Amino acid sequence: MKRIAIATESSANLPPEVAEQNGINVIPLSIVWQDEALADGVDITPQQFYTRLRGDSYMPTTSASTPAQMLEAFERIAQDADEIVAVLLPRELSSSMQAAEVARTSMSRVPVHIVDTRNASMAQGFVALEAARAAHAGATVDEVVARAQQMAGRVQIMAVLETLEYLRRGGRIGSASALMGSMLQIKPIVSIPPGHGSVVGLARPHTWHTAVDRMLTLVDREVGGRPVHMAVSHGDREQDATELAEELRRRFDVRELYTTWFTPVLGAHVGPVLSISFYTEA
Repeated sequence: MKRIAIATESSANLPPEVAEQNGINVIPLSIVWQDEALADGVDITPQQFYTRLRGDSYMPTTSASTPAQMLEAFERIAQDADEIVAVLLPRELSSSMQAAEVARTSMSRVPVHIVDTRNASMAQGFVALEAARAAHAGATVDEVVARAQQMAGRVQIMAVLETLEYLRRGGRIGSASALMGSMLQIKPIVSIPPGHGSVVGLARPHTWHTAVDRMLTLVDREVGGRPVHMAVSHGDREQDATELAEELRRRFDVRELYTTWFTPVLGAHVGPVLSISFYTEA
């Protein structure tokens, strides 16, 4: 049986122990802070990132993976694999997909199959998990890719931001620009709907508490009483994340639930944040 390796970016926000348990290879993306290139989750932890973000007037940026970096990652992964399935950020949010497509043309050791997750954070992570679970269950590479693509059409993320300022600066605000009017006075709720690939605005409450309650209402409408898989990710809102996870378990039929820090490479674009990634069972 062929050994199928699953790869994804650090933007998938998978807890390290979950990635390790499921044999998922995480490719770190890069943050640039005052000309210093930092590998996401390697050179800087989420805690370090958000502490520095709140106290530093300099705006960090992200650096997309180059074809050479992607090729290096694929070559490393290929040492223990016969096929690679790369579960990546959508084109609308990153150039990683293009870099991976160029890199795989240079791969001679093993074939590389690329899946556009159409999402980010643990919504991307759930796609990687589905691919890994299929591979471990003995699925063929075509079946693994199909399962991942199906999951990409089901997962979504909703998030409350302290401000839209970071999305605006990073140019990734998409149709959430409709919320820009009173940007600094609101706690916007944004989403990447299933299969959408970019950020959209959902609501613009004026207080954090109201925004979290509204996000829960919106999630409730999507879940509709069905069994659900969920992840809470936060950027410097640890107590809020703990309380939100408890509320999710109380309110929904949760089949699995993860709580994670929002990875720095995403935090550079959204700032302090509290999010729910989820998908329902049929």
